[in-house]
Amino acid sequence: MDLLKHKVHTAYKGVAESLMSTRTTSAFIDKGVVSPEEFVIAGDFLVAQCPTWSWQGGEPKNARSFLPLDKQFLVTRNVPCLMRAAAMEEYAGGEKMLDGDDDGWVEAGGSGGVRGGGVTGDDDIADIDDVPDIGGLHVDDSAVAATAAAAAAEAAVATAAAGADAEDDGDIPDMDDFVDLAAEAEEDEASALPAQHGAGAGASGNDDHILKTRTYDLSITYDKYYQTPRVWLNGYDERRQALDPKRALEDISAEHAQKTVTIDPHPHTSVPSASIHPCKHGPVMKKLIDMMAKPGTQPSVEHYLFVFLKFIASVVPTIEYDYTLAI
Repeated sequence: MDLLKHKVHTAYKGVAESLMSTRTTSAFIDKGVVSPEEFVIAGDFLVAQCPTWSWQGGEPKNARSFLPLDKQFLVTRNVPCLMRAAAMEEYAGGEKMLDGDDDGWVEAGGSGGVRGGGVTGDDDIADIDDVPDIGGLHVDDSAVAATAAAAAAEAAVATAAAGADAEDDGDIPDMDDFVDLAAEAEEDEASALPAQHGAGAGASGNDDHILKTRTYDLSITYDKYYQTPRVWLNGYDERRQALDPKRALEDISAEHAQKTVTIDPHPHTSVPSASIHPCKHGPVMKKLIDMMAKPGTQPSVEHYLFVFLKFIASVVPTIEYDYTLAI
């Protein structure tokens, strides 16, 4: 039933977009929505501050006339996703809140102490009174003498070696001969290597120390109907094979996975993608903009996508894309 409702709504939305006019006035403060012009302004600022993001044109046949041909949508690629959202939510639920004077803080290390060893309590920390007084330290004169003798011996060996090198200067080969000898040595080593069977043979062993994770290509498009940005996810598994869009639900918080995420063709590439539906984006963005507004100042539309991506981070908490505003 939900799938049927989604298809009907998608068809209705397509017809409505073809009939409705494009927003030309600013309303991001009053309604949390933006015009296409403001979307481009915010996108330009995001690209300038976070070079991992870039503008794309997409397929010309899918270009939106109200956006520049080379700025149809934003994309960031190969974004790591180290764990599934359920694992993070399970870990977050295990935190122990502290009471009393430490109210508002959580216990360091959780209930299991510090992973990998380390300090587990105040009793393990050495008291400052236990540190010995440097004035009471005794230096053994015999040890100093032994150190001096060893240093003198090393200096004598170095002097002798330098003299031997000076006497043998006439035996140093010409640089051209040295290069030729090195080239011959490399050829000999190459001929001695065992033959590699198949493309990439022997390379897998060098990658054993590399952490393989899921990755995502994230893109942001402008939704004319809702007049807000819309996020699209295309995932890849640990072997860089395209991920079924439905499996992207594993990397979306449980609160949103079955409510606001749909599988639709990307509007500019036509590739099936998981998408965070924008039906609630406007009201949420208005609330966030109101929260960040300071008395006597007005938020700039340039920062709109940074606020938007901070909001989206709560929906995809384990996909570590960049939305850090450089100061």
